[in-house]
Amino acid sequence: MTSDRFEYEAIGVIRTPFDSPEGMPIQSVGNDATEGIVEVDEAYEDGLKDLNGFTHCILLYHFHKSSSRSSLHVEPFLDEEKRGVFATRAPQRPNRIGISIVEIDTIVRPKVVVDGIDVVDGTPLLDIKPFVPEFDVPDSANTGWLDASMSAVRSKQADGRFR
Repeated sequence: MTSDRFEYEAIGVIRTPFDSPEGMPIQSVGNDATEGIVEVDEAYEDGLKDLNGFTHCILLYHFHKSSSRSSLHVEPFLDEEKRGVFATRAPQRPNRIGISIVEIDTIVRPKVVVDGIDVVDGTPLLDIKPFVPEFDVPDSANTGWLDASMSAVRSKQADGRFR
C-alpha cells in the first residue's frame, strides 16, 4: 500500500428520492425516469457556465453510505461469483468514489436537474464533467464477465450486500 494521501472537498450535494441504497437502481441506465438535483456550492457555481450545451454529464461522488471496510473481492449485483473489486462498480472500494452518467434536464444555477439518478440522497459531489461520446465511448470495448449479465442491468436494484 502506498502512503500517499489525498484530501478532497465536496463541491456540492446530490439530492435524490432514495433514502438508502436498498431498492435503488444499480446503474443510472436502469433508472432514466428518476429525477435528481445536483446542488453546487456557491463557490463553484460559475463552473457550470457552458454546461447547458451538453445533454449528459458525468458525476463523481463519494459513497457516503457505503461501509468504510473494503475487500479486494466482492460479489457484484449482477453476478453470484466473487470478482476483483476493480472489475466491478461495487460501492465498497479502497477509495469510495462513485461515477454516474446522467442526462441533463435543466440548469438553473446553482442547481442542475438531471434524469437517471442512481445515488442516495445527500451524496457529496466531488466533480462534474461533460459527457462526450467521442471521448468516452471507445469504438470497440469488451465488458468481460458482465457480458452474461448485461440484460439485467436495466432492472436490477441494489440490495443490502454492500452495507
